[in-house]
Amino acid sequence: MADIWIGLFSGIAFGFVIQRVGATNPQKMFLAHLMRERHIPQFMLLVVIFAAIGLFALEASGGGITRPLPTSIVATGLGGIIFGIGWGLSGYCPGTCWAAVGEGRMDAVFTLLGGLAGTAVFAHLHEALIPALYMPTNIGQVTLTDLFGHRGVAVGVLVIFFGLSILLIGKLWGNEND
Repeated sequence: MADIWIGLFSGIAFGFVIQRVGATNPQKMFLAHLMRERHIPQFMLLVVIFAAIGLFALEASGGGITRPLPTSIVATGLGGIIFGIGWGLSGYCPGTCWAAVGEGRMDAVFTLLGGLAGTAVFAHLHEALIPALYMPTNIGQVTLTDLFGHRGVAVGVLVIFFGLSILLIGKLWGNEND
């Protein structure tokens, strides 16, 4: 039961933060994609940093384990294209869509329904898509730990790279609110 409460609290807290950052506002998302709004991409990179450190701490303490899926070039590329088109057309990614629905944005309701419909179609076709799209270009698990030889080094490199990216975005990207 504690896991449910922790998940519920974490979800509410994350929804609150993404709403305060402005990620539930499709106009701010639009400006972020045009590199004229820096807070949303900086926030997203910061979330990746915290998640990487958190996962590393959980695994180091024995409290969790991650099992990366094998990478497929075609399936990942196609998924990225579909994701990008949906985000570009609606102004929402899946997480911000749920938060925007909670905020009462009607356009987000249609985005959410479209995402659920797409998920249902994918779930229905999943078994047929694996041999057609996934297996031909499956290159196995690809992780930073494999590249750097140690999980701690991989997390450190990721934190430094994304931290520098946050600073660079702050320097180079404009902000409509400044």
